[in-house]
Amino acid sequence: MAQANSSTPARKLPGSLETNRRLDRWLSVNADGTVTLVTGKVEIGQGILTALIQMTAEELDIDVSRIRLKAASTAFSPDEGITSGSRSIQESGLALRHAAAEARDLLLARAAQKLGVTLESLTVKDGVISARGGGSVTYWELAAPDLLAREASFDVSEKLPQEHVLVGTSLARVDIPGKITGRPSFVQDMNLPGTLHGRVCRPAGPKATLKSIDVKEVGQMPGVVAVVRDGSFLGVVAEREEQAIRAERRLARLAQWTPGPELPANDPRQLLALQAEAETEVISTKGDPATVGARQFSAEYTKPYIAHASLAPSCSIAHWEGGKVRIWTHSQGIYPLRGDMAQVLGLPEQDIVITHVEGAGCYGHNAADDVTLDAVLLARAVPGRPVRVQWMREDEFCWEPFSSPMVMRLNAALDDKGNIINWGHELWSHAHSTRPGSKGGVNLLAAWDLEKPLPAAKPGNPPLPGGGSHRNAIPLYDFPNQKVTNHLIRRSPLRTSALRALGGFANAFAIECFIDELAEAAGADPVEYRLRHLKDARAKAVIEKVAQMAGWKPNEKGDGERGRGIGFARYKNLAAWIAVIAEVRVEEEARVTKLWGAVDVGQAINPDGVINQIEGGMIQSASMALKERVDFDKSAVTTRTWDEYPILRFTEVPEIEVALINRPEAPPVGAGEGTQGPVAAAIGNAICNALGARLRDMPFTRDRIVAALSA
Repeated sequence: MAQANSSTPARKLPGSLETNRRLDRWLSVNADGTVTLVTGKVEIGQGILTALIQMTAEELDIDVSRIRLKAASTAFSPDEGITSGSRSIQESGLALRHAAAEARDLLLARAAQKLGVTLESLTVKDGVISARGGGSVTYWELAAPDLLAREASFDVSEKLPQEHVLVGTSLARVDIPGKITGRPSFVQDMNLPGTLHGRVCRPAGPKATLKSIDVKEVGQMPGVVAVVRDGSFLGVVAEREEQAIRAERRLARLAQWTPGPELPANDPRQLLALQAEAETEVISTKGDPATVGARQFSAEYTKPYIAHASLAPSCSIAHWEGGKVRIWTHSQGIYPLRGDMAQVLGLPEQDIVITHVEGAGCYGHNAADDVTLDAVLLARAVPGRPVRVQWMREDEFCWEPFSSPMVMRLNAALDDKGNIINWGHELWSHAHSTRPGSKGGVNLLAAWDLEKPLPAAKPGNPPLPGGGSHRNAIPLYDFPNQKVTNHLIRRSPLRTSALRALGGFANAFAIECFIDELAEAAGADPVEYRLRHLKDARAKAVIEKVAQMAGWKPNEKGDGERGRGIGFARYKNLAAWIAVIAEVRVEEEARVTKLWGAVDVGQAINPDGVINQIEGGMIQSASMALKERVDFDKSAVTTRTWDEYPILRFTEVPEIEVALINRPEAPPVGAGEGTQGPVAAAIGNAICNALGARLRDMPFTRDRIVAALSA
């Protein structure tokens, strides 16, 4: 027998179908004229479910109104890990496209047999299969439980881009009507029969331990059903929410805590003081990094701790019955969460069913997973009744995982023509991924406070090319010599994890600001300077497009108040290409008056959905660049309310214009997080263009503007 060539790469099914091969995990064709779509990716405001409906209906040749969605659940959904990294189209979308194409093939084969005709004579329109010579049958008549009870095949032909009817059109998002009409849409709105309400009492600062408390008084308060203490985990369950809040506040007054270690100064540069702890890795090297040019330049940029600042505090519901637990949560990773939960509870995973319900706001690892364990631990004390736990605003700000502070030191050498001939980038950061599902521990807040605590997993970064702190640190520009070094400092005084774009936000900001500084030193226009250092045609295209949109004038100057700047990145160096121009006005504070954006995501499944994501990302990025920073003193986080954590207000949202360069022939790539770094850089460059003073530390507050002008 001939041996297979060991050098031939193994065939892989598209996206998440590779690890979830059963077709009936993704789709079912129903006798009532509908198709049920199941996905492991979840809606978090990015419009993904609408795009997945389009991709599925396209391959099945049915109207989108026939698609029914099932909320992701560990009871039946494919395990697609975490909804993150702008990967849902590549992972879930491509899986569903392939599964739907195969389902169509199977239905056509059955129709040909039933009608006694060849496959080539059949056509499909909205689920009706017609033979050229007469006769027809519907999907719904052919539907049977065994149809998709099989593993996916490799030998399936999906539609060519030129055959698409639904993909590439701007289908209205399916999640919006309920939200704008006030229909209960979020887990925060859920109210199961017999629901009790819980609250957890936590100390003022991190790593404090509960020394003593007498809970008798609280147990006798009106409506209190149970007071739960397990080690330093302390909470209460009551009939009504306001009763739970009053009881928790009384617990807080009675509890005696042993404080945790003193916190350091709140300056990103304190990371540099931990240099001895850093795990250093050279992640890119090219040519001779020791090359010396005609002129040498260096600059240092920083970002602070940033909060997710979800508009509604995190919420979850848990219901114990018969030693098993059902959970409703807005976690972005229900399967990884179930794995951590099983370790905490000592239960087999099949006894824990987690169902996703959308939450009111988050991109990244906020407190959704933590509040879920809170609800489960409190509900265990009152089996038979659901317990709803919603964190208070101060809980959310004080206890969610933050985005890590970062320091980026960049250096470059220019030749006598001003070209960059050597590039260096060093960055210091804590971990950007401490989600549930990591090996070697449990990443849930309450698990660390129990009488028998479970250790946290070792903090770390996702590997490149996606990366964590080092995401987007390797420039897309083509330099003959370069060296990029990541210094990961695992020990952090405050918990850190994933927030939109991870380290890509700060790295792209630093790279793009430094490019502007070098362009100025070279006497070059910032747009032309970028183009001369790029070989990637699609990168050049978005830069040229946004410059055309904004009416960019070479070497345009600010007037002391108004200025414009540009920023560019390809997200993760493997997803969306995005270029942004920002226009700012600087008076008492810096205000962004207009943003232009050009984006290339390959094939755009839902063009308006892509633009939604870009616009939303621009607004969030502007907020982070201008305003956002978590503050703390020696003992605790002091950012507890919106007054202490201002975000961009509706009255401050700039005018936004976005152009989509649609490439139907190219694979679709993620868009949602691509704006973060380019927008921050464009704003920083615009402020410098307006004032002639460079701000290298985010956020760009009034005090920092004054300091830069005074330097």
